[in-house]
Amino acid sequence: MDVDLQVKPAETLALCGPSGSGKSTLLRIMAGLERPDKGEVRLGGLQVDRRALRSKALLGRIGFVFQQPALYPHMTALQNVTLALRLTRGLSHKEAEDRSLAELARVGMEAKATALPATLSGGQQQRVAIARTLALEPQVLLLDEPTSALDPERIREVLDVLRRLALEGTTMVVVTHELGFAREVARRVAFMDEGKIVELSDSRNFFKAPQTQRARTFLDQVLHH
Repeated sequence: MDVDLQVKPAETLALCGPSGSGKSTLLRIMAGLERPDKGEVRLGGLQVDRRALRSKALLGRIGFVFQQPALYPHMTALQNVTLALRLTRGLSHKEAEDRSLAELARVGMEAKATALPATLSGGQQQRVAIARTLALEPQVLLLDEPTSALDPERIREVLDVLRRLALEGTTMVVVTHELGFAREVARRVAFMDEGKIVELSDSRNFFKAPQTQRARTFLDQVLHH
C-alpha cells in the first residue's frame, strides 16, 4: 500500500473505490488496528500504533465504527454505551449514564435507551454503536462501510446521523459505497485502486470532472449501471 494522506480538523473525507482496493485496510491502519509495512500514522503529533492506543495520551481519541454494530445482546442500548465509558473513562454510574443518554439523543435513539439489541433494527443498532463511539469524545471518527450490512430502507437513517455529525464539525473518515452521501457530505474524496490513492480532490470536482481515467471508469460503471 502506497498512501500519503492528511485529514484536516472538522473535515469529512470519503474513501471510495472498487472492492479490494485497500480502503478498509487503510482505515484499520489509521486506527492502529493494523501495522503498516512502512511509514507511520500520526494524530496530533503522536504516533499511532496498538501500544500507543492504550496510553493515556491516545486512549479513546480515535473512534472506530465497524460494519457490524457488535453490541452486547444482554445489555440495553444505554448499557452498551455506558459500559465503554465506565471501562475507559472511570466515570461514575450517573456521569456515564448522563453522557450516554446525551449521545443516544444525538443519534436519535433516546427513545430506545432501554431496548435490547434484538428488538432494534439494523439501522438502530448501528446508531447505538455510533453513540457508543461518540461518547468517548474521539478526536477523529473512522467508519468502515457503516451501512453495508443494512437493508436499503435502513441505510438512510444512519447516513442522516453522519450528515448531522459532519455539520457539527466532527472529523470523519468514511469508507463508503454510498456515492450520493460522499458527493453531498464529504469535503474531499480519496479514490483508491490497488492499494494506492489514485485521486484526491474535493468532492464536487471529483464527481463533476474526475482527473484520472480509472476514476472516470469507476464512476461511469457505478453511477450509470
